[in-house]
Amino acid sequence: YRPAMARVRSGELPWTTIDALHRMILDDLLQQFRIVDLPQHEIENFNRAWHRLKPWRDARGGLRRLKTRYVIAPLSNGNLALLTNMAKFAGLPWDCVLSAELFHHYKPDPEVYHGAARLLGLANDEVMMVAAHKDDLFAAKSCGLRTAFVARPREYGPRANLDVSAEPAFDFNASDFLDLARQLEG
Repeated sequence: YRPAMARVRSGELPWTTIDALHRMILDDLLQQFRIVDLPQHEIENFNRAWHRLKPWRDARGGLRRLKTRYVIAPLSNGNLALLTNMAKFAGLPWDCVLSAELFHHYKPDPEVYHGAARLLGLANDEVMMVAAHKDDLFAAKSCGLRTAFVARPREYGPRANLDVSAEPAFDFNASDFLDLARQLEG
């Protein structure tokens, strides 16, 4: 994922959506493991598994609470089709979808963060990037956005050793979206 995006960011590849990058990665894996008998529709269905992700347990309730006071708009490297399908499948109450695809840049390129604020008609410091990835939040902060870290210790599975400690540089640190909503309501 990251190496594929790096190829786009460096100019080695022209602008390419995440769905297309995922498909390139999948095609390489199928070739590497000599899997040749899968019909194309099954390969495409498998490639689009990202469109059918189940939400974290706190996501719908926390986002609904946040939505009563704030515009909820994910800013993702995922392409528009992926994010729209994901929201529909998971029942996520987003107000709109902001994708790196709109800017033909991937995060952490500043164009993505500045572009999101511009499309929302807001100054950078009126936008809060909420993420489970500290590198994303540091990049957003460097662009003048406010930041909230939501710890997801199991994002990469039970054996992953992620740093989910509170980060003093961020405006908010939360255990989940419900906790973030409580903090912002206070």
